[in-house]
Amino acid sequence: MKISETDLILNPDGSVYHLNLLPKNISDTIIAVGDPSRVYMVSQYFDEVEFEMNKREFITHVGKYKGKRITVISTGIGSDNVEIFFNELDALVNIDLKTREPKTRKKKLKVVRIGTSGALQEDIPVGTHLLSDYAVGFDNLMNFYDLPMDDFETGLAHDIQKKTGLPFMPYVVRGSVALREQVENDMRVGNTVTCPGFYAPQGRALRLPIRFPRLLEDLNYYHKGGFWLTNFEMETSAYYAFGRLLGHEVLSANAIIANRIKNKFAKDPNKVVESLIRKVLDRI
Repeated sequence: MKISETDLILNPDGSVYHLNLLPKNISDTIIAVGDPSRVYMVSQYFDEVEFEMNKREFITHVGKYKGKRITVISTGIGSDNVEIFFNELDALVNIDLKTREPKTRKKKLKVVRIGTSGALQEDIPVGTHLLSDYAVGFDNLMNFYDLPMDDFETGLAHDIQKKTGLPFMPYVVRGSVALREQVENDMRVGNTVTCPGFYAPQGRALRLPIRFPRLLEDLNYYHKGGFWLTNFEMETSAYYAFGRLLGHEVLSANAIIANRIKNKFAKDPNKVVESLIRKVLDRI
């Protein structure tokens, strides 16, 4: 099946439209960050940087860390950017860009998101490094895809909607168990809520009244058996959903820089992120 020029848009040099990358410009192991400046925080530890590309919020550095070839790419904020990132990333390895046809043999990438997050439980202190086991998507992105969920995930989705009173059902998806076990060691493991915004969707109110003023409290108290919600941010559910849909190993590593229950914020957020970067690099 040949993919049309308007479905898979390529730049004049044959690179994918937004990332501005060619297949040779990425490795099999990829670190994804939201903040473009965080790309430099990662690549400063590379033995060498062999390739750089800047396009919009998508900044890419490719290099070697202790001899292993690694790519770091920024996505910007939000699950909508993750959709662009993942579709074009997958196209680089699983579509022949010259013939515009999907390859018969699919390649599986390892993708680790390193991002900041706020804790939803009192016992998760600022400065914690937390790996997401399950992600709960409050964004509507998966309404446009056919994401398979198992019985446990579907049951959680219905239950979370019921307990929070949200007018829509979230989606629930698990990340890569193999990748989590590879990286975990001394890190905390939790379940992450992905929100489609920073203010009202995360229970923050400035000058505008918010529709769900009890959302933070509802998420803090929510549990089903031993399943608790530990933190929230703005991308993890999209990473895990596309990992499942496209067949890649995906893990979200969160630097906890705020505890929303205690109203505490990290004095030096970059220090928390930088120590997480070093851990992830050493373990992948």
